[in-house]
Amino acid sequence: MFDWLLKDEWFPKFDWRWDYAWEILPRLLEATLNTLIAAAAGYLIALVLGLVFALAQRSDSRILTFVVREFVEFVRSTPLLLQIFFIFYVGPQFGITLSPWISGMIAIGLHYSCYLSEVYRGGLDSVPKGQWEAATALNMTTMQTYKRLIIPQAIPSAIPGMGNYLVGIFKDTPMLSVIGVAELIHTANSIGSETWRYLEAYTLVGVIFLALSLPAAGLIRAFENLVRRKLGM
Repeated sequence: MFDWLLKDEWFPKFDWRWDYAWEILPRLLEATLNTLIAAAAGYLIALVLGLVFALAQRSDSRILTFVVREFVEFVRSTPLLLQIFFIFYVGPQFGITLSPWISGMIAIGLHYSCYLSEVYRGGLDSVPKGQWEAATALNMTTMQTYKRLIIPQAIPSAIPGMGNYLVGIFKDTPMLSVIGVAELIHTANSIGSETWRYLEAYTLVGVIFLALSLPAAGLIRAFENLVRRKLGM
């Protein structure tokens, strides 16, 4: 009665080739290293710039606070892909010519620094007001207050958000393929265009991302719990 549902045009044969999958795996693993390097570099940029943006928004200068706040909102409100294109293709019109690698890492770092600035801001706001008053009573400078008192207390509560964005950066690195960075998706596309077999390449890419993302999320949670235990939180 339902034989028509079993026709080949409805359910094509699953043509998976293990020999081909093992053949392309080394190339994908090499691209995985490139992906990890891009993600790590972008995350380091985001960590530093994010803290700078967060502190700038707490500055006594209203102009600086306004400019940084509006810049953060602008970056957060526009797509990462557009920012990658802008840095790589529009930059040369202003005399700023960067390689695909540098452009991609700057774009990712700048984009996620704006998100991390909000994570830092939440951590800074979680520090009790009495800590600030104590720093004032001890005649500590603003730099000393942040370095010795406020930031060490703010970071533990910011760790979950920081970890989430680390995983997010890793999953967004495929966007760099649009400017020719040889990461996982770019390599999978190249492999597929050579043989017209995309099934194995894209499936392996998905498995690689899953195999790296899940342990990373677990390590972040374990690190968060360790920090909280050390601090008695």
